[in-house]
Amino acid sequence: MMKLVVASNNPKKRTEIATILGSLGIEIVAPENTVFVDVIEDADSFVGNARKKAEAFATANGLPALADDSGLCVEALDGDPGVWSARFAGPDANDADNNRKLLTELEGQSNRSAYFCCALHLAVPDSDQAFTAEGKVYGEILTQSTGCSGFGYDPLFFCPELGKAFAEASPEEKASVSHRGRALRALAEQIQQHV
Repeated sequence: MMKLVVASNNPKKRTEIATILGSLGIEIVAPENTVFVDVIEDADSFVGNARKKAEAFATANGLPALADDSGLCVEALDGDPGVWSARFAGPDANDADNNRKLLTELEGQSNRSAYFCCALHLAVPDSDQAFTAEGKVYGEILTQSTGCSGFGYDPLFFCPELGKAFAEASPEEKASVSHRGRALRALAEQIQQHV
């Protein structure tokens, strides 16, 4: 059985990842048994940030490490918040702050098209073997928050495939169409072919 470190401090992200990869027989190392590395996410792309985190965690833990970088890209804002999604309203912003700023930026805007993007990178220590996958889901930004599950911009992101906001969807519904779910399934296929 392959053991894997998830390079994230976000328990909800970890749960999403563990749910999909667990079905492949991949064991996710518990956070308390992981050497945590504080990585500065200063790359100009989701893939770049994911690679940077995965490589740092793989080296620190001596185990394969999976990192994700994901965010919301809004058409009317020229792709912002993008790689700055978690820090859109400032370095110490929380989800509510970021959502408020997004609504302010889109005030009076008729084009509310947006997509979530997730880039995953799996780094293997002492090896040049690595896997990268991306997933996207398209939707629209609502004019006010709705629902109470999920995290980040989920209360504002309406997903046409589900007919509801991500924050109104069950974890299973969200995983079936989400950017992270799609990236994880693509990564899982790569792992099954090569490992």
